[in-house]
Amino acid sequence: MSNFQFQTVSNIISGLGSIQQLKDVLQEYQPKRVLLVTDPGMLKQQLHLPLLEILESMQQDYVVYSSIQADPAEHIVLDAVQFAKNEKIDLILGFGGGSSMDVAKLIAILAHPEQTQQLADLYGVGNAKRPRLPLILVPTTAGTGSEVTPISIVTTGKTTKTGIVSPVLYADIAILDATFTCDLPTHITAATGIDAMVHAIEAYTSKVKKNPYADMLAKQALKLLNKNLKLVLQDGHDLEARQHMLVGSMLAGQAFANSPVAAVHALAYPLGGHFHLSHGHTNALVLTEVLKFNAPVAKQHYAELMTWLDPYSTGCTDGLCDLFIDHMQNHLDSSGLTLKLNQLNVPEQMIDELAHDALLQTRLLQNNPRELKLQDARDIYQAIYV
Repeated sequence: MSNFQFQTVSNIISGLGSIQQLKDVLQEYQPKRVLLVTDPGMLKQQLHLPLLEILESMQQDYVVYSSIQADPAEHIVLDAVQFAKNEKIDLILGFGGGSSMDVAKLIAILAHPEQTQQLADLYGVGNAKRPRLPLILVPTTAGTGSEVTPISIVTTGKTTKTGIVSPVLYADIAILDATFTCDLPTHITAATGIDAMVHAIEAYTSKVKKNPYADMLAKQALKLLNKNLKLVLQDGHDLEARQHMLVGSMLAGQAFANSPVAAVHALAYPLGGHFHLSHGHTNALVLTEVLKFNAPVAKQHYAELMTWLDPYSTGCTDGLCDLFIDHMQNHLDSSGLTLKLNQLNVPEQMIDELAHDALLQTRLLQNNPRELKLQDARDIYQAIYV
């Protein structure tokens, strides 16, 4: 067994209605002024009101920053940080999907009054340093797992995304309450659910840091997501299934935080950057073809995942691997997501540029079980074009 290190959020609170425990958490920290970081959609749907009720019942001083956008650009992060500094914030409460939580993490670092680093100093692995403000994260989608990862993704150009990876980005507390996820549109439920499944699969097959702890979490995550995704797509108000999805997403986040994702994400990022498709949707687009590409070297792992999901499945390793790929394709087919690039108005002549951009994602591609070359990337995009 190779050496490994495992890190995660030290306090995870999970359960329907668990947001009420925010009172106890805040009493422990005794903040003078809280910043609630969220996006306009949360305000429009009034999903944030239970948090405001808790803050107001405690007579807690707070302000709301709600200008978060999907795939947040640098100027959004910088604006949020300056807002927090101006308001003299001393605790960050991130509420929403991955984008809101990712920005909340960065505010917690950059808005600390004794922090000397700038945003540009943080990009890459291990560059973000303490001090940082206390950080509480509350996810409203079962997908990114950002509430338990040490990663923030920032859009750094017109089409490029750059990661900030550091243990400093681990939240102090994550609160998982699926009541916030019940009114998600079906397409967002599907895309985020597939995203979480990808996290589990890529963590289990990661080349560089695969380890038994992450394997255990990835398998349990995939089992929960596999069982409950169809349930929540059929009935968005199935609270038990929604909570299982949220826990599955969190477990997958813990897994890939320690056994990182790979080619699915590397190929998905350019699609999101160029065409502003959601991250979960772009993962769904390339998933099956990447599984097929990796199969020659990852078939044992895919076979293991298939027998974990269905103990009654039988056959040789090759057969079980094929069965797993078909099984994931069935999830995609029943998701309702558009799965062909031509139907998403992606010009075919963009394939070469997309492939070149994907190969720039070296942080991710080093984790892939099989080396991915430029022509391989072209072939995968071409295979999902029509």
